Amino acid sequence: MDFFAAEQRAKKRTARLLVLFGFAVAGTVAVGYLASVVLIYAANAKESLRYGYGEAPPLEFWQPGLFAAVAAATLAVIALASLYKWTQYGGGGAAVAESVGGRRVDPHTTDPHEHQLLNVVEEMAIASGIPVPAVYILDDEAAINAFAAGHTTSDAVVTVTRGTLQKLSRDELQGVIGHEFSHILNGDMRMNLRVSAIIFGILVIGLAGRATLWGMRYGRIGSSRGKGGGGVVLILAIGLALLVVGYAGYFFGKLIQASVSRQREFLADASSVQFTRNPAGITGALKKIGGYAIGSNLDTHRASEISHFFFAQAFESNFGGLWATHPPLVERIRAIEPEFDGKYFEPPQTVDVAKEPWSKVPHMPARAPAPAPQAAAAFAAALAAAGTLTPAARDGARAILDAIPAPVRAAARSPHDAPVLVFGLLLDQDDGVRARQTAAVASREGADALLTLRALEPFLRQLDPAHRLPVLQLALPSLKALESSALGTFEATLDELVKASGKVTTFDFALHRLVLRELSASRDPSASVAQIYSFQAVVPEISVVLSSLAHASSDSAQEAARAFAEGAAQLKLVEGSLSLLAGGQCGLAQLDAALDKLEGASGPIKQRLLVASAHVVGADGVVLAAEAELLRAIAASLNVPVPPVSALAA
Repeated sequence: MDFFAAEQRAKKRTARLLVLFGFAVAGTVAVGYLASVVLIYAANAKESLRYGYGEAPPLEFWQPGLFAAVAAATLAVIALASLYKWTQYGGGGAAVAESVGGRRVDPHTTDPHEHQLLNVVEEMAIASGIPVPAVYILDDEAAINAFAAGHTTSDAVVTVTRGTLQKLSRDELQGVIGHEFSHILNGDMRMNLRVSAIIFGILVIGLAGRATLWGMRYGRIGSSRGKGGGGVVLILAIGLALLVVGYAGYFFGKLIQASVSRQREFLADASSVQFTRNPAGITGALKKIGGYAIGSNLDTHRASEISHFFFAQAFESNFGGLWATHPPLVERIRAIEPEFDGKYFEPPQTVDVAKEPWSKVPHMPARAPAPAPQAAAAFAAALAAAGTLTPAARDGARAILDAIPAPVRAAARSPHDAPVLVFGLLLDQDDGVRARQTAAVASREGADALLTLRALEPFLRQLDPAHRLPVLQLALPSLKALESSALGTFEATLDELVKASGKVTTFDFALHRLVLRELSASRDPSASVAQIYSFQAVVPEISVVLSSLAHASSDSAQEAARAFAEGAAQLKLVEGSLSLLAGGQCGLAQLDAALDKLEGASGPIKQRLLVASAHVVGADGVVLAAEAELLRAIAASLNVPVPPVSALAA
């Protein structure tokens, strides 16, 4: 799967979906207009007969003024209601999970099922190069189901039901989570949120009508001669009209939603199989859903408006399956296992995690670092694997996680210890600088933080330099869970540690930028970035990025110029406009500003820039750990998830 092609497909799907919903809204306006015409005609006819004006006036179907008023009112209601729902989702994936009763998994959980779930999610996040999503559980749901939600990979969460944990084996759980990661990487999550907001906007009109009718349930409808009887009838008529109008639009909106959702499920299933190399994982989960009395049906109707988020059909489909958000189970299974005989099987009461193998796929041992000439090729492979789940990255992620000392992994999962762990990653090799850094931690964070840092130091010294950013990935969910006050102190301490030596290294820059970017994105996940579609508009910024990488890759001016030229040659449209900048013009401060602007560049610009960047650092056939970390930081700044080079090194 090509990440950039998938990104373009997601944008096209979104545009097509919005057009289809536009038709649903237009239909809602049309039905509302016709209802208004009929109501006004009926009221006028009644008045004419009541006061003896003779025959009722003729019915005029086209009334431009009335149409404009109805259209404006309908669009205003839908827009305001959709905006309200979008604002509710402003907190990102966590807000969605908590709105349906999700409980965030305690990183120090002693529940073996929950511990296994955290391991699976961490493994997939490292393999795909995205921040580890927060994990939630729907404790009261015995069904087998799951969903991913969020605006971007920075605020994504993965949520599973209690039934999923208890009924599925590790391989089956991995198949389900792989399916959800496919939705995260394919850009489906943001579109799902938009769909929910628009459908809610259309539904509000029907809800207003239902509320009107419900509010009149104790009223008595008098005759036309009774005092106020005509007013009651009019209110009931308006309520009924709103109900019909709203639910007519809602019907077609749900129809469109279901149709689009079904198309994406096959792709997510296929991506999961490709990643796990174990078709029996996801098909086993689907077969258990089919053989389970409860299946994938949820109890809480709070989740009805996000039913298209889920792994499997969350609620019974109405209208003969027209509203089904997922293909039938048998079709999904046969798409992976063509010889499926249609027989499902009942899951056990609870899977014994202690007896679960790590995986049926042979576990590859940790590998030695790749020889220098292969390192450049490894980063090219990492870039090619951007935004995907590949078997090679999966095996590499397992090796990385196995190599990270247990106390470091435990600290990464703890909101109390994760900030100190990040401080530890920044500790300098120079004793004097290190002493100033530890003093800063003690001064700003307190004695307890210093004790934790001292306890982690021996394990951090054992850490492979290539594994430092994966450790940061593991720690990000805990950092995002910090209170605002603690977060402010953490960011101030982080800034002081980075500047302690008087010279910011490429790793310091990479870590500092990644942390601040992810924390900022988690605080305002719905923020949009202006799109830049012209290479010419970002020529200065591209020059800064390539120049910075060229100088970082070699101390030789001649070698830096050669590396820059090799990268610039990958950008034919602007090659002649690019120029190698002096070191003072492309330092880390300038690189930081350039990446801020390039974040808003279109997919093709980002793709070519990353290819050019890879050529710059690989010009000498060697990609050092510091260079790989800087490249990953650049890619992450562009919202392009790239797996660790060490996870793909041969």
